[in-house]
Amino acid sequence: MEGDDLGPCKTSQLRILASILAQGFSGSNMFNQRKSNTFPLKNSIWARLSFVISAALFCAALPLSAQDQPPASQTPDNGKPKQEAPAEAGGPTDNVGPYAIPKKKAEDAPPPPPIAPKRAEDIPDYSLKVNVPLVNVDVLVTTKNGQFIPGLKQDNFRVLEDGVPQNVTHFTVSKAPITAVLLVEFASTNYIFMIQALQASYAFANTLKKDDWVAVAYYDMQPHILVDFTQDKRAIYGALNELRIPGFAETNLFDALYDTLDRLDRVEGKKYVILVTTGIDTFSKLTLDKIMKKIKDTKDVTIFPISVGFIVREYCETHPGGCYGAHGMGIPVSNIDYLQGDNEMRTFAAMTGGRAYFPRFEGELPELFGDISNDIRNQYTLSYSPTNSKLDGTYRKLKVQVVAPDGGPLKVKDQKGKDVKVDVVARDGYTAKHTVD
Repeated sequence: MEGDDLGPCKTSQLRILASILAQGFSGSNMFNQRKSNTFPLKNSIWARLSFVISAALFCAALPLSAQDQPPASQTPDNGKPKQEAPAEAGGPTDNVGPYAIPKKKAEDAPPPPPIAPKRAEDIPDYSLKVNVPLVNVDVLVTTKNGQFIPGLKQDNFRVLEDGVPQNVTHFTVSKAPITAVLLVEFASTNYIFMIQALQASYAFANTLKKDDWVAVAYYDMQPHILVDFTQDKRAIYGALNELRIPGFAETNLFDALYDTLDRLDRVEGKKYVILVTTGIDTFSKLTLDKIMKKIKDTKDVTIFPISVGFIVREYCETHPGGCYGAHGMGIPVSNIDYLQGDNEMRTFAAMTGGRAYFPRFEGELPELFGDISNDIRNQYTLSYSPTNSKLDGTYRKLKVQVVAPDGGPLKVKDQKGKDVKVDVVARDGYTAKHTVD
């Protein structure tokens, strides 16, 4: 134990006490050897023992000197560093650390919440919202033979809304990929109708480019989606290959077209409907007035109807008694029904800014769909803010004119220098937004 501190006494003091005790014990041996001197030795031992006890009590009462005190950074029991209590702790402390959480400084405190302005009692709360409508019109300018006329500028167009001239603010030439739905009539009607419908559908698929988005659907009693929007031409061909065995004999054109337009409302941007049909509606729930209203309310959709079945129609014209059941078993039609269907398709196209085509022979289909592709990919887009800014939901008639820079009629010449008649194709009108107060 030499070198260690025991209690409050130093090592040197303990050595003195040990020597005194050793002398006492040696005296006890002498007590055993010299029995004759028993009493004097006893007194001597007890005297020394009393001295040792007194010295020990005295050492216990002595304070430690500065050099004998343990360092402030070590605890006397385990030798680990002792945690110093910060002065700003603000609470009682012991040999472990502060009990209280240190107080935050003034600069660390969160800023006071802003004071809301007082509302005047006589002035009610209100919000101001300005809605400026913008009308987009797609215009196709071609020659009488269907050739697109390029190079026109914004000054070459004049737009009239309900007879009032409008100020065109935006002008672009469309060359973007198309988004189209191929809607095909395929029912158990007539073999020639089905064959020509497939021929027209394949001819349209051949004109597609890699960036075009196309969906394929057919209808009989109701519409059926064969493939959703895709850029894979093989998927389009595969969908058309499924049209082999027809089902019902009904051709509900109005219901199918309404369903297609309703689905296209959720698709952004400009859309097209390639409608391959005979134009005959047999059993639709919707009437012509309802489908016309739906077309008027639909925006950014152009319809291109393609009529099929000319050979059968020509036979019906020359053989009045031989057309019974031509459009399906138990569904007799006449030449007047086909003419009415042609008129409806022309109306659908005119209302949306498209064209209706009536091919007579199969060889016309490639050239016909080539024209449609040019019509779709080469359009002028005009935008303007109408002078009639009322959001009343009314239908407003549109008229687009192509003029020369000086305001006169635009003259276009062909390669031989002859004047060519210009055809301007645009939608007949649009339905304004309706805000309910």
